Amino acid sequence: MSFQFRVLHTAAVLALAAAGAAGAAAQTPAAAPAGPAPNKIAVVDIRQAIQSTGEGKQASGELQSQFSARQSELENLQKSIEDLQGRLTAGARTLSDEERVRMQRQGERQASQLKRKQEEFQEDANAAQQEIIDRIGRKMVEVVSRYARENSYSVILDTQTACGVYCSNQVDVTQEIIRLYDQANPVKPGSTSNPAQPRPAANRPPVSRPPAQPPATTPAKPKPPR
Repeated sequence: MSFQFRVLHTAAVLALAAAGAAGAAAQTPAAAPAGPAPNKIAVVDIRQAIQSTGEGKQASGELQSQFSARQSELENLQKSIEDLQGRLTAGARTLSDEERVRMQRQGERQASQLKRKQEEFQEDANAAQQEIIDRIGRKMVEVVSRYARENSYSVILDTQTACGVYCSNQVDVTQEIIRLYDQANPVKPGSTSNPAQPRPAANRPPVSRPPAQPPATTPAKPKPPR
């Protein structure tokens, strides 16, 4: 088994690159108004850089040692399942029904156990790799940003994600885009967008109602003579 920092590196690089680019832009002085200088652009493979550093190689070896015993356990369990399947196939005509059912249930239990252990292994390995990526990646972005400033690069892109690891504010055109938009879509003085008003209720003719009828009265019955 070889840990190559390939499982979760993309999301980490994107987050680190965004933070690095923002920090670099804040540290870079504003461009002179005389005119834009020629921009230099470079690329870097962040994943390969992390793997190839001395710290990255050391961390990979530590992960190998940390998870080798669990990897061997998974391989042995997989082999046991395959052996059991082979015995079932070979004894298709000779095994009793009771023995066949027993072996099938044993295989199902082992397969369920293997699936659970594989999921736990992958989850733990991913978490360990992510910790290394975060630790080395932060320092890697700082090195890339310093290299870009010292060598007058405006942008450095990661070849794996096409994300800017470093970006000078000299190539930030946000304010220029805002100015051009306002120029093309001017707002008239004093004009505001009125919120939609509710539609007035339609005029309806009054509903004629029949006059109220007096309540019916029951005539009193005459009292019988005494």
